[in-house]
Amino acid sequence: MAVRIRLSRFGRKKQPYYRIVVQNSEARRDGKFLDIVGTYNPMTEPNELNIQQDKLQGWIDQGAEPTTTVRSLIARGVGKAVAD
Repeated sequence: MAVRIRLSRFGRKKQPYYRIVVQNSEARRDGKFLDIVGTYNPMTEPNELNIQQDKLQGWIDQGAEPTTTVRSLIARGVGKAVAD
């Protein structure tokens, strides 16, 4: 079972809001997930990005691979990470 860290879409039409989730790579985008490691809101100015750094690092250490989009969000939001 390959595990990926990817975005799961929420919100209304033309008002997206995303959760950063750990999910089986074969699961649907908004389907069953293993853990929520953060949120991303592209509709605010500036974009709001909240990442639970300890959870994220724990999953990466276990072999979960972030998607290209999540990898770029992590790189862009390293200074904004929150510890909940």
